Amino acid sequence: MLKKKFLFIMLFFLFISNTFYSQVKERINIDDKYKWDLSDLYSGADDWKKAKNDIISRIPDIKKYQGRLAESADNLYYTLNTTYDILKEFYRLTIYANRLKDEDLNVSENESLAQEAEDAGTKLSEAASFINPEILKIDPVIIEKFYSGKPELLDYKIAIDDIQRQRDHTLSEKEEQILASFGQVTGTMSNVYSTFYNAEMPYAIATLTDGEEIELTNPNFVRFRTSDNREDRAKVFKAFFENLGVFKNTIGLNLAGKVRADWVYAKNRNYSTTLESSMDNFNIPVSVYENLIKEIHNSLPTLHRFLKLKQRMLGVDQLHYYDLYTSMVEEVDIKYNLEDAKELIKRSLEPMGEEYVSTVDKALNNRWIDYYPNKGKRSGAYSSGAAYDVHPYILMNWNDDYNSISTLAHELGHTMHSYFSNKNQPFQYSTYSTYVAEIASTCNENLLNNHLLNIVESKDEKIFLLTSYLELLRTTIFRQVSFAEFEWEIHKKVEAGEPLNGEIMSKIYYDIVKKYYGHDEGVMFVDPYIQYEWAYIPHFIGYTYYVYQYSTSLIYATAFAEKIINEGKPAVDAYYNILKGGSSDYPINLIRKAGLDPLSSEAFDLTMNKMNKVMDMVELLLKKED
Repeated sequence: MLKKKFLFIMLFFLFISNTFYSQVKERINIDDKYKWDLSDLYSGADDWKKAKNDIISRIPDIKKYQGRLAESADNLYYTLNTTYDILKEFYRLTIYANRLKDEDLNVSENESLAQEAEDAGTKLSEAASFINPEILKIDPVIIEKFYSGKPELLDYKIAIDDIQRQRDHTLSEKEEQILASFGQVTGTMSNVYSTFYNAEMPYAIATLTDGEEIELTNPNFVRFRTSDNREDRAKVFKAFFENLGVFKNTIGLNLAGKVRADWVYAKNRNYSTTLESSMDNFNIPVSVYENLIKEIHNSLPTLHRFLKLKQRMLGVDQLHYYDLYTSMVEEVDIKYNLEDAKELIKRSLEPMGEEYVSTVDKALNNRWIDYYPNKGKRSGAYSSGAAYDVHPYILMNWNDDYNSISTLAHELGHTMHSYFSNKNQPFQYSTYSTYVAEIASTCNENLLNNHLLNIVESKDEKIFLLTSYLELLRTTIFRQVSFAEFEWEIHKKVEAGEPLNGEIMSKIYYDIVKKYYGHDEGVMFVDPYIQYEWAYIPHFIGYTYYVYQYSTSLIYATAFAEKIINEGKPAVDAYYNILKGGSSDYPINLIRKAGLDPLSSEAFDLTMNKMNKVMDMVELLLKKED
């Protein structure tokens, strides 16, 4: 039996252990070549303050034609051009302040700069708040005349048309104020959940097989659910979720209140469903959501095959839900020196072409990246690409492990997306929507994983890489879509005028999980207490129809990576429609231009074929072992 020795951390997140973090250097002792160079933004704090004061002095210019945008194309053009010009400089301002702050969170002067930038942003938002409502009031016929009379205004046509698109869902000024005021009430649900779950709810106690009693705080649950000892895993799961079940009515009523609030907003904005309202933010058809769930239902046999493979590798007679988080493989100590990792990443991305790889090389070696942890530095990893006239920056906390190299490849994907969008789009269309935000990053990870598999020689390393990838697909596609389906079902209950409470939610959730994990077919036993797992997921109360994007991003990214590897340059050229596209078109159209139809089964077929190929490889390696 392959026993669990290694904790696989999701590729999207990086956490630094307390032990490691306590051993990091002072920042001054790290070679400058491994630190980002913020002087590309400003020469120093004095230069930054001068730029901030200049921005603040220009903000009143935005309001020069407030109340008069409909009078002429010149008024509208001046207002939009002035606003975006100031916004571009503000982004640069806030990038510098926040990157400086993240170098050492203990430096109060840096925190002060970040607060000053935030204050400037508030002033900018307040000054520009009249623009969208005024544009909405302009008759579309007049807008067309403006375009004809002042061709320069066409530079902002996409932004103007997107605002005008919302005409049927925008209320009168007074009604908008009333609806906005309810935000002070509806935001309470998330605060209630956070306070109750994190502070006031009594923690369950689990007694482990060695007699130790542990209090199941959230960190302890995450830690012990991966235990080598299967009996301990079962005890921890049972105690944790049965404890949530005790409070299902309280948590359920709070979540039901949030769902009802979602519906109040949607129907008062003339949407037929909350889903339609949420998807309309980026002009995404509801059918994309519906198709996602339909295709994942069709793909459940692939998930069931994975679960049977995991059962075999764990050596258990019946797989239980509490086995999901234990690793399929023994510990594999894969180390990556930073300099070697840079070369590995560049070689893995060679299918993307010379321009892409040369730009990655610039990012890796021209001080766009802050690599190593230092005392006081922010943990985790991110890419920050909003400094339009400069270049993106990446924060890392490099630790010479597999998670470090995969995270760096991931963040470089974001950086390439920002770099090419900034390079090819005017500022007003250089940012991109959350719907496509994870495609480039996850495509990079796919290409890296493919390359590593081709060069590692150890069978154990191959199995580790393959099973880690399978776990990523299971958690990010199937698990997140099950969440998306649950969210859809509880909203439909409210929209149909039906009751919704914790007991009803538990039944809905349990039925979905049993379907996904093949409970009735004997693939996996889903213990009854799993019906309360919905109460553990903060996204349901904190967001509305958000989690599905985790799944779509990974599905599209996997499909694009497969096309790039199999089709070569034509697929790469098409893929650049996303990398260079920014917000020059709606995300669905950018994906279509890149070679995938979000309403077809192609992306799902490619992803499931990839998952099955990976399982074929694992089974072949296991056969050799036997």
